[in-house]
Amino acid sequence: MEKIRVYAPATVANVACGFDIFGFAVNHPGDEVVLEKKSTPGILIKEITGDDGRLPKAVEKNTAGIAIQKYLAHIGREDQGFELSLHKDMPLGSGLGSSAASAVAGVFAANELMGRPLSQKDLLPFAMEGERVACGSAHADNVGPSLLGGFVVIRSYDPLDIIQVPVPADLYASIVHPQIEVNTKDARGILDKEISLATTITQMGNVAGLVAGLLLPDYELIGRSLVDVIIEPSRAILIPGFAEVKAAAIASGALGCSISGSGPSLFALSKGEETAQKVAKAMAAEFAALGIGSEQYVSQINQKGPVVLAD
Repeated sequence: MEKIRVYAPATVANVACGFDIFGFAVNHPGDEVVLEKKSTPGILIKEITGDDGRLPKAVEKNTAGIAIQKYLAHIGREDQGFELSLHKDMPLGSGLGSSAASAVAGVFAANELMGRPLSQKDLLPFAMEGERVACGSAHADNVGPSLLGGFVVIRSYDPLDIIQVPVPADLYASIVHPQIEVNTKDARGILDKEISLATTITQMGNVAGLVAGLLLPDYELIGRSLVDVIIEPSRAILIPGFAEVKAAAIASGALGCSISGSGPSLFALSKGEETAQKVAKAMAAEFAALGIGSEQYVSQINQKGPVVLAD
């Protein structure tokens, strides 16, 4: 192949109690990359759409570009050049893994065009370099599920150890993105640097409970465990109407509700698509009552990760 189109899905990171260690992929939204081989070395970012001109075309500052560059260096093929077009299909700064989806789509496309010298899981470190460019931290809770699909646990960063956890077939996510923006670096900056032993124990119980709930499967246990006593209390103040939106989700039948990534998007998990649709509408209505518009997405957990699209 000389040219390829790849779509990589958006993700929900943290998943309430699992700060920097939990994440899952959704079917929509996502990012699309068109990658084509060229005869000279180097990566040329030809165009970026859907970003209102905000994303850099310099390879070293672009999440897809740097991921491909690091990948080529690793496999010893810096002689191979690429021309890249990036089509953003999700809001920037939404808390839905926008930078991760771009990095994943880029490096996955490059690996396909190079004849798959690396396994899909082995592409993760290069996608993580895209995250480092985007927010200063090479975290994997967005790129992991976007690349591998499903619900993932980052057990360790050194060495990198990622586990995919099965999820109940009838588990649906409702995601509402209010039309405000929260910067990831700002959202990290307000977090407490130290937490008490009692708080840590509570959070550990919820982390274990959520994994157990997914595996059993036990929807009520999932709901009881979707509680974040460390990160959410700090970040909730960045999202107008957070308490009201969360309460509306629970009242509409959601198992639980919290912040997606660093926000401002909120997610809720529900049993069944009908309930998830109802929950999404209720959450959006609360934002609308505050004069804040929003986009809503309802999806099962995406098990595929990036996919090759037909031209």
